[in-house]
Amino acid sequence: MKGKAARDEDSLPGVSIIVPTLNNESTIDDCLRSILELDYPKQLLEVIVIDGGSTDATTEQVKKYPVKLIFSELNPAAAYNLVLKSVENEVIGLIDSDAKVEKSWLRKLLKHLDNPKVAGASGTVETWNNDSLVPRVIGYELSYRYRRLPDTVGRVATMNLLLKKKVTLEVGGFDEALPTQYDTDLGARLGEAGYRIAFDSDAVCYHFHRPTLRKFFKQQFKYGENTWKLYLKHPQLARGDKITDWWMNIQPILYVVAAVFLIISVVTIFHLIPSLIFLSIVIITTLHYTFSAARISYIFHDPSAMYLIVIYFIRAVAWTLGGATSLIHTALTGGEEKKG
Repeated sequence: MKGKAARDEDSLPGVSIIVPTLNNESTIDDCLRSILELDYPKQLLEVIVIDGGSTDATTEQVKKYPVKLIFSELNPAAAYNLVLKSVENEVIGLIDSDAKVEKSWLRKLLKHLDNPKVAGASGTVETWNNDSLVPRVIGYELSYRYRRLPDTVGRVATMNLLLKKKVTLEVGGFDEALPTQYDTDLGARLGEAGYRIAFDSDAVCYHFHRPTLRKFFKQQFKYGENTWKLYLKHPQLARGDKITDWWMNIQPILYVVAAVFLIISVVTIFHLIPSLIFLSIVIITTLHYTFSAARISYIFHDPSAMYLIVIYFIRAVAWTLGGATSLIHTALTGGEEKKG
């Protein structure tokens, strides 16, 4: 048996796990412990932490662990590329510093990379901090979306993802012009090159969702800033997929239309037509939010999931404002964007 185990171990690839972090002192310990306790030969595992300029105790905590610490204030996509080109291992793992993985996560995902048409693999996402209302209901909605995923997908978030280094470099790595949404862009380019990403619901990652509405708004605002750039680059993505469907994508447009007709209605002293258009959009979105929240409440047997109505509204407003702000900024600066 020992001889077989040794042979199996010899066939395993080296893996470099990259953990980007910025002011994550409350989660970085558990994150790194979960990685270092993976059921995988320690000599085949390299852990690299990229700190983006933390001002709290994050880096001091990182130094307690046998990991490589790199300081870089580049955006995540650029930082990933920097490390991607320097590591020698053939498999790259990406785990967010506000996430932790189960012990068998790596082994479960690695088996999918044997397929030459599979460029990467990802596991399902559960809620780490489900004792609080906001992250718990955010987690319900995310879990519901992940439940719909097939065995192979076009893209997933980088919070828990394995990638073949050679294939990732082959398609050009991460787009450094996208501080967010770079994972979706990479998935699209992998798909165009004939590759897919495996999804394994048995490989579990626990994510620390944003604990307050304010922090959730800031996160979604940043997503909104880059979504239009992503869809301009890959128009087919605007149709939606199992993770982000067409309804989620169309909401910022509906919100802009509603705002325009509200202004017209006020200026025209509540003329019937603009007022009806505004009210119709409000009613349609409210009913959709209510139905979706009720469905998820039923699936997870938790009435508190009705709070998703608030979450949906905040997300749509954040995406709308983020996208509008970014579009205006790009128009005023002639499209000049910093990559760092």
